[in-house]
Amino acid sequence: MTDSENLDGTGQPPLEAIAMAALEAGRLLMEAGASARSVDEIVTTVACGLGAERVGLRVGYASLGLTIGIGRFGITRMHKVGHIGVNQSLDQALRRLAERIEQGGMSPFEARAEMDRLIRETPRHSSWVMAMAVGLACAAFGRLLGADWLGTLPVLVAAAIGQYVRRELATRHFNVFLNATLVSFISSVLGGLGAHYAGSQTVSTAMIASILLLVPGVPALNAQNDILEGRPSLGSARAVWVAVILIFITAGLWLGQALIAEGR
Repeated sequence: MTDSENLDGTGQPPLEAIAMAALEAGRLLMEAGASARSVDEIVTTVACGLGAERVGLRVGYASLGLTIGIGRFGITRMHKVGHIGVNQSLDQALRRLAERIEQGGMSPFEARAEMDRLIRETPRHSSWVMAMAVGLACAAFGRLLGADWLGTLPVLVAAAIGQYVRRELATRHFNVFLNATLVSFISSVLGGLGAHYAGSQTVSTAMIASILLLVPGVPALNAQNDILEGRPSLGSARAVWVAVILIFITAGLWLGQALIAEGR
């Protein structure tokens, strides 16, 4: 871009627009489950591709702080980060967008518009496809854990129902920890009762396998990577979140086991 294209109406570089576009990319990446290193690299790529000469990013668990500069001008902005989940499709789409921005020729406003389009159009699997896939995965893990064949089908059904309930509650912005407890309770009870009435000899294993969909694998891995890569504050925050969610999952399983034991 020419010098005149790099200036806004006040004769200063469009630092505000560049910063907010880069922060929006970072927020979306964080909420899609990207690691802190990936967020840092891509936000820097986006900011530099939009014209920034200096970029400094602070990645926090609930917020991002960005400082950019062009010549003698500089600006610092922050952006809140929402619930962190896992969305690999959006993650990869944002990486491809960052590569396009890096090549130049895209304004901050065009970049924001493209991010909005990705949010709307990035494909997502339907609820029933996700439920069946999760059910099959939990059933397979159940077999690996030692569940017998009579207990495998109940695990599949229980985990599929649990995943469906989990997703429906998430779309309604239900508290993530209470969501985990409720789904753990429902899935463990359905899996345990189904295995019991099917004549399975591995009811306890079936109950545990039915809640494996709740294990926060990606956040746990990111927490470990963040600590090893020199971001102990962010890694510790993620590790605490993982620990708390595991406690709530365990509470749901314990309630389910208590209910089934009482029923017997």
